[in-house]
Amino acid sequence: MPDEPKTLDPAVRPARTTAPATTTAPTGAAATAGDSPAPGRTHRWTLGLVTVGLVLAALNLRPAITSLGALLEEVSAGLHMSGTVAGVLTSVPPLCFAVFGITAPRLARRFGPAAVVCAGMAAIFTGLVLRPFAGGTVGFLAASALALMGIAVSNVLMPVIVKRYFPDRVGSMTGLYSMALALGTSLAAAVTVPMTDALGGDWRVGLGVWAAVAALAVLPWIPLVRDRDRAATGGASTGGAATATAPAGTTAAPRVSRSRTAWALACFFGLQATGAYITMGWMPQIFRDAGVPASTAGLLLAVTMVMGVPLAFVIPRLATRMKNQGPIAVALGLCGLTGYTGLFLAPAAGAWVWALLLGVSNCSFPLALTMIGMRSRTGAGVVRLSAFAQSVGYLISIPGPLLVGMLYQHSGGWGLPIALMGGLMVPQMIVGTLAGRDRTVEDEC
Repeated sequence: MPDEPKTLDPAVRPARTTAPATTTAPTGAAATAGDSPAPGRTHRWTLGLVTVGLVLAALNLRPAITSLGALLEEVSAGLHMSGTVAGVLTSVPPLCFAVFGITAPRLARRFGPAAVVCAGMAAIFTGLVLRPFAGGTVGFLAASALALMGIAVSNVLMPVIVKRYFPDRVGSMTGLYSMALALGTSLAAAVTVPMTDALGGDWRVGLGVWAAVAALAVLPWIPLVRDRDRAATGGASTGGAATATAPAGTTAAPRVSRSRTAWALACFFGLQATGAYITMGWMPQIFRDAGVPASTAGLLLAVTMVMGVPLAFVIPRLATRMKNQGPIAVALGLCGLTGYTGLFLAPAAGAWVWALLLGVSNCSFPLALTMIGMRSRTGAGVVRLSAFAQSVGYLISIPGPLLVGMLYQHSGGWGLPIALMGGLMVPQMIVGTLAGRDRTVEDEC
C-alpha cells in the first residue's frame, strides 16, 4: 500500500491556477507541482529544521517515564508511597495522555501544530525541573502531570507533523521519530541509575538531569511557530510544506467515532500502551524482586526499550508496503506472549531473552502510529484519528499499571500480574488484525 492516498482533500486544493493540478495525483506530487514553490534553500532549511525538531521531540517523549521506572523503589521510599500509590503513579502517564491528548486537534487548529509541539516541549522541561523539588506525593504528581501534558499533545501531533511536511515519506519519517523515541526511552532506562549513583545517589538529581535534554528540544520549534496562521487556514507553509496535509479543521474531516476501524485502532493502541507502561513502570521491579541487581534491572529495561531503535525504523517502512498490517500485529503479539510466559516461569534465569522478546513486542507502538497515518486519506482526518485513537487508547490503558500494583501488593508476588500481562496479548492481536485491514475511516463514515 502506498504511503499516500491518491485523492486530495477538496477543502485544500491548490489555489494557484497557473500550474496544473488534478485530484487524482498523489498528494506528494501535488504539493511540489501545484501547492507550493519549487523546493529551494528555504524549503530545504524548513524541512531540515522539522526533521531535527521531530528527532529531539521524540527523544523527550519517554525519559520522564522510564527514568522514574528505574528509580521507582527509591522514589516510593523517599515519598513514603505504598504499592497501590506507586501503581497510581505508573497510571498517571496514560491518564494525562488521554485527558490532554484530546485537546491537541483544537490547539493545532488555533495555533498551528508546530507552536503546540513547541509549547509541549517547554511543558516537559518545566515539569522535569520542578519534579525533583516536590516535597510530597501530591507535588510530585503535579509536576509529573505538567511534563506529561506536554508529552500528550506532542504524541498526538507527531503523525500530523509528518503527514503535513513529509506527505510522500510517511513510513520513513514515522520510522525516524519512532526510532528516536525508542532511543530516548532506552537511554533513560539504562543510564538513570548509574548516573544517579555517580552524582551522589540522590534520586532527585537523577530525575532532574533529564530536564537539560528537554530544554534542547524546545529550540528547533521556535522558528516554526510562525507557521501557525497558515496551518490554521490550510494555506501553504513558508517552507513549501504540502497544504493538502495541513491539520486544518476542514469540512471534509470525518467523524472517526463512527468508524469500526477507528475503534479497532484505538483498542489496539490502548492494549499496546497498557503493556508498554506496565513494562516501563514495573519490569525493573520484577527483575529486582527475582534477585537481579538494581543496575542490571535498569539495563534489562534498556534492552527492552532499545529493541525499538532499529525495529521502529523497519516496521513502519514494512507496514506501508503491505495492504494488511494484521500479520505484523500478530507476530509482535506472539513475541510478547512468549516473553511474559518466560517471565512467569524463570524471570532471572532467562532475563535477557525475555527482555529482548518484550522489546520486540513493544514495537506495536510504531506500528500503531503508522496505521494512524494510513487509515485516513486527508490531513484533517489524520489529526482527528490520531487524537481519537490515542486518547481512547490511553483511557483503555489506565487501569493496567494500577491493577498490576494492586495485584502485586495483595498477592505478594508477580505470578498474577504477569499472567494478566500475557493474557492481554490475545485481544491485542485480534484488534490489531482488525485495525490493519486495507480501508480508511472516510470510507466507513
